Amino acid sequence: MQNESAKLGSNLKRIRTEKGISQGDIGRELKVSRGFISTIENGKTNPTLSTITKLAKVLGVSSNELLK
Repeated sequence: MQNESAKLGSNLKRIRTEKGISQGDIGRELKVSRGFISTIENGKTNPTLSTITKLAKVLGVSSNELLK
């Protein structure tokens, strides 16, 4: 079973690419580096609940959608 960070990263990447949004677009919107978004997508970091909520808002989905 994938760990939670990997699931989040996988969902983030899938939704982002489906919507045609780049890592840079998300980074600029959240005022973080593109590299930080990449580390989330690769399951190498555990973002805070606040960050997850902001990611969901930028992508136009619920936090649950990112975490399922």
